[in-house]
Amino acid sequence: MTKTATNMPRKPIALRKPTGEDGSAVWSLVKECKPLDENSMYCNLIQCDHFADTCVIAELDGDTVGWISAYIVPEDPETLFVWQVAVSEKARGQGLARRMLKDILSREICADVSKLQTTITKDNDASWALFTRFAEREGAEIDSEAHFKRDEHFDGQHATEHMVTIAFSEPMSAAA
Repeated sequence: MTKTATNMPRKPIALRKPTGEDGSAVWSLVKECKPLDENSMYCNLIQCDHFADTCVIAELDGDTVGWISAYIVPEDPETLFVWQVAVSEKARGQGLARRMLKDILSREICADVSKLQTTITKDNDASWALFTRFAEREGAEIDSEAHFKRDEHFDGQHATEHMVTIAFSEPMSAAA
C-alpha cells in the first residue's frame, strides 16, 4: 500500500471491466471531471454494457474514481481508440490513467492491437502529458495531426481535435 504525505496508508484502487449497472456512476464521474465532454447517461450505459471488454472502471472504497472508454476500430482491428479518460480528484497523482490503459491493453481482446489512437484538443495539457508519457514508457512512437477540425467538423463550436497515434513496436500479444 502506498502512503500519503501524512504517512497514512492509502487504500488500493481496484480495476475491473464495467457492467451496465455502472452507467450512472460513469456519467457522474465524467460530469465531475471538467473539461471532459459530457455524454448522455444512456451513452455511458451503452459503453459500459456493449464495450465492457475495452473499457475500465477504477474503484476506491466502492466509489468509481476512474474510467476509460475505448473500442477496437471496426475497420482496423489493430487499433484501440481511446474515447475518454476520467480520473476523480480523489485519485489523481497516482498514475491511475496509465494503469487503466495498461489494464485494457493487457486483455485478450487487445492481443492484436499495435496502435492506440485518441483525439485531444491543443489546450488539454493533462491528456497530452498522459499520452506522451505513456508512449515514452512503452517505447512507442507518437504522432499527431489535426483531425476533426473546428470549422469543418464542429461548425466553429468546438476546438480542433488532434488525432494522436501511438504505434507500438509489436502487437500486444507479442508484448505479453
